[in-house]
Amino acid sequence: MDYDAIVADLLTFIAADAPGDAAFDRLALQLFAYQFAHNQPFAKFARTRGRTPRTVKSWADIPAVPINAFKTLDLTCCAPADAVAVFMTSGTTLGGLRGKSYHPTLAVYDASMRRNFAERFMAGHARMDMGILFPTTAMMPNSSLAHYLNLAVRDFGTPGSGHLIGEAGIDFDRLTADLTRAETTGRPYALLGASFSLVHALDELQRRGFAVRLPEGSRILDTGGFKGQSRELELDEFYDALSQTFGVPRSQCINMYGMTELSTQFYDNGNAVCPSVKSGPHWIRTRVVNPLTGVAVPKGETGVLAHTDLAHFNIVTTILTEDAGIETDDGFLLLGRAAGAEAQGCSMAVDEFLRAAGAA
Repeated sequence: MDYDAIVADLLTFIAADAPGDAAFDRLALQLFAYQFAHNQPFAKFARTRGRTPRTVKSWADIPAVPINAFKTLDLTCCAPADAVAVFMTSGTTLGGLRGKSYHPTLAVYDASMRRNFAERFMAGHARMDMGILFPTTAMMPNSSLAHYLNLAVRDFGTPGSGHLIGEAGIDFDRLTADLTRAETTGRPYALLGASFSLVHALDELQRRGFAVRLPEGSRILDTGGFKGQSRELELDEFYDALSQTFGVPRSQCINMYGMTELSTQFYDNGNAVCPSVKSGPHWIRTRVVNPLTGVAVPKGETGVLAHTDLAHFNIVTTILTEDAGIETDDGFLLLGRAAGAEAQGCSMAVDEFLRAAGAA
């Protein structure tokens, strides 16, 4: 397949209704062959695993690339200079190196975000009054989350919706004005942002003695967690605080799980109970695996999450995260960063990949 055909097929697949397992498998194998031909570090690694377009017969057989490999290698089918966008990780680990995902077009990423967001967060609303507790794309041009939230407010926000963070930080006066207006008018309001931004908002609103009861249909989206930030909260404490301060039921406090190394996001159905089950749309699949062997662990046992995201077509479709999880009947439980044997297995998987790719 050539580049134009791949993009066209992916856009069609994302727009389809329940295309089924066979269609997913067929497209996943076509993308594997494309990446094997054009992504040299990935191809070298796949060969060491005995995985080639001739031998791989199922999406589950595509070798998973450890996400830390993105920090030291350019895993891309296009030349880096030809990318229209380069999303980078925060660079808080591995000596401050930043993982990079190169996108020769954002058409597929944007289509993935819009359909998934409309179905999993908007809940039947075409547009909502919306506030974004995260910097703009102008402030953070290499942030996939900034791009994601910019799409949310641009394509799903009503006039007057916008970002509530500027160069000076959170605009609390505008935030409280927006919240008060929503409470007064009865128009549902959506507040979206990084989890740690919502913690800062909660702290300041509590200091001001400010709380509202947002109208029915209002919802909150958080993402990213708050490890390493100024203050950490247990999940139950966090969602209790959101519900009490904003008057939004915990069932309408949605967590989005995404990462720079993917082009598709996972959502839960609210956080009335934690940890909540996460799931994705039909163009992404998840396995819970032993990180060293790549073999799936039995359902109900803890392993490391491996995602196969067809929308991430220019880089690699299948990644091995460092997140521990448990497979459920309708998705997976995200347990946080892998520890113990799982963490050791992730580190060994990274070493193996780098040796195979000729970078170590």
